[in-house]
Amino acid sequence: MSGSKDPLVISFGEMLIDFVPDTSGVSLAESHAFIKAPGGAPANVACAVSKLGGNAAFIGKVGGDEFGRMLVDILKKNGVNTDGVCFDTEARTALAFVTLRKDGEREFMFYRNPSADMLLTESELNMGLIKQAKIFHYGSISLISEPCRSAHMAAMNAAREGGALLSYDPNVRLPLWSSPDAARSGIKSIWFDADFIKMSDDEVEFLTQKDPKNEDVIMSLWHDKLKMLLITDGEKGCRYVTKNFKGRVSGFSVKAVDTTGAGDSFVGALLTAVARDTSIFDNEPKLRETLTFANACGAMCTTQKGAIPALPTAEEAQKFISSSKAN
Repeated sequence: MSGSKDPLVISFGEMLIDFVPDTSGVSLAESHAFIKAPGGAPANVACAVSKLGGNAAFIGKVGGDEFGRMLVDILKKNGVNTDGVCFDTEARTALAFVTLRKDGEREFMFYRNPSADMLLTESELNMGLIKQAKIFHYGSISLISEPCRSAHMAAMNAAREGGALLSYDPNVRLPLWSSPDAARSGIKSIWFDADFIKMSDDEVEFLTQKDPKNEDVIMSLWHDKLKMLLITDGEKGCRYVTKNFKGRVSGFSVKAVDTTGAGDSFVGALLTAVARDTSIFDNEPKLRETLTFANACGAMCTTQKGAIPALPTAEEAQKFISSSKAN
C-alpha cells in the first residue's frame, strides 16, 4: 500500500515479464542470455507515480505462477496498491522478449496465447477502488481481445462516473494486433473518451500516416473534450497542446542504454503532478515546469536496463535537472 496522501492514480492494463538481452545491439537470435525485467506500460506508470511520491494503484491480471507472484511483489515493493490485481489459475503471465538495437531502440516478440492479462473480466474488477481514482490511466493493449476489452470499457466508465480524469497512452505494439488497420481502429475507438492523451512521434505517424512534425497533423488528433495532447519526441523533448496554448519543451541528451519505460516514466511524472493540481492545464508556466521534470524522468529511465529499476525518484530527477542545466 502506498503511504502517500496524494489523490489516487490508477493504472489499468497489462503487467508482464520483459526478457532483455544481456548484450545491447544484438538480435534475439544472436543473444546468448537474457535479463528478466518486470514490464508492461501501465504497471511501469504505476511504479513511476509511486517512486515520485504519488499515490498509485494497479488493476490487472497475472498468472497464478511464479512470474505472476513475482510481479505483484515488485508492485508492492515499489509502494503500489495491488488490491485490484487478480491471479488466473489457468493462464500464464505474459512474456515479451525485447531486443535493444545499437541505438537503444526496441524490437518485440510476445508470448501471449492467451496470457492472464487478456482474460480479466468485468466481474473481477475492484469497482470500489476504481471509484476512488482521481486519474484513471490506460493503454490500448487491453482493447485487443475479449474479455479484457469489456473489462477495460467497464473500468473506464466507472472511473469517469466516480469523477476521475481519463489518461490514455495508446502505446502501439503492432505484433499484438491482427493488422495495422485493426490497431488503428482499435486505438481510435476510445479516442474521444480521454481527458488527456500522450503519444510518441512514431505513434502519431502510425495513426495518421502523415508527417508527425507537421502541426496540422498533430491538430487532426485534437478533440474538444481533451484538456491536453502531448507528443513525445525522444531526446528532443515534447510538444503540448491544451485548449488555450501550445508549445514545445526541450529534452535532455543522455547516453541511451534501453529506451524501455522512458515514456512510462514521463507519464508517471505528469500524472503525479496533475493529480496534485488539475489547474496545470490552464497554467502554462506550471505545465512547462512539469513537462521539463517529466522529460528528465524519461531521459533518466533510458540510462539503465529494464523499466521499473530505472525509474527515478523526485529527488534524483531534480538533481539531474540541476546538473544538466549547469552543463
